[in-house]
Amino acid sequence: MDALTRVLELANVQGALDVRCYLAGGFSLDHEDALPGEAPFHLVLAGAARLELPGHATVDMAAGDLVVLPQGTRHRVHDGGPRSAAVEPLLDHRGPLDIKRNTLGPADLDLLCGRFTFAPDAARLLLNALPEVLHVKLADDHGLPALEAIVGMFRNEVTRLEPGALSVVTALTRALFVFALRAHLRQGTLPPSLLSLMGDPRLGNAVLAMLRDPSREWTVATLAAEAAMSRATFARHFEAKGKIPPHEVLTLLRMHLAGDLLRRGELTAGAVADRVGYKSESAFGKTFTRVMGTTPARFRRDNQLA
Repeated sequence: MDALTRVLELANVQGALDVRCYLAGGFSLDHEDALPGEAPFHLVLAGAARLELPGHATVDMAAGDLVVLPQGTRHRVHDGGPRSAAVEPLLDHRGPLDIKRNTLGPADLDLLCGRFTFAPDAARLLLNALPEVLHVKLADDHGLPALEAIVGMFRNEVTRLEPGALSVVTALTRALFVFALRAHLRQGTLPPSLLSLMGDPRLGNAVLAMLRDPSREWTVATLAAEAAMSRATFARHFEAKGKIPPHEVLTLLRMHLAGDLLRRGELTAGAVADRVGYKSESAFGKTFTRVMGTTPARFRRDNQLA
């Protein structure tokens, strides 16, 4: 398992579809600020639209485009014309997936709208490093045949809505988030962060080593060996990519791994502390509270899995 996959698990990233939109002529859809721990997304199955949000350039969306808003910023999806020309859509709740339409005839835009959800404590792992808008052209990343297959699978599942369709779509939406992250990592535009470290082939090995063996007494020298670098080169590159010392990354990962164990509810707090490298439950509790903003006991109570 690679470092990004493991961190996505710790962040408990899930995908959900909210509505499918069939729109023609003039249309304008306003979206309010998302709830904490939610990142809205839009996937264009066919047609084109524009997305606007405060203080950001307009995003032109075409078939196969995925737009994710990691900060949950309010935004508007429209046809490019004046608001006064927009036809108010109707919402149909009768099926497993809500349908929003302003026409009973052919649609100019076929749009899937949904959201990614995250564990409440996931911001420092993933979200803080992401821009307000992630715009990914799936055809550019995967090629036209792959794009047609991805979009076709979404379209078939949400159109037929056979048994288990929404489960399939939920899994596909989580994959979309990975596609968006990959594209952004390849662009090299991320600010220094844990996500940038994981996107580096050699530094990512050091992060993965910490995730795999959090109880080990990691040093800069032993982490450099995992990255196949000299100690000095590793320290320099780690600082440039992460702007956070290795020991702080280790502490951050340990506390999120501890949070995952506490959510599962199978171990005592003392056993969790030992699993992530703390012989003193008191020292673990103080560090956990500082990093996660709450005590281990309260975290377990508020986040325990059903």
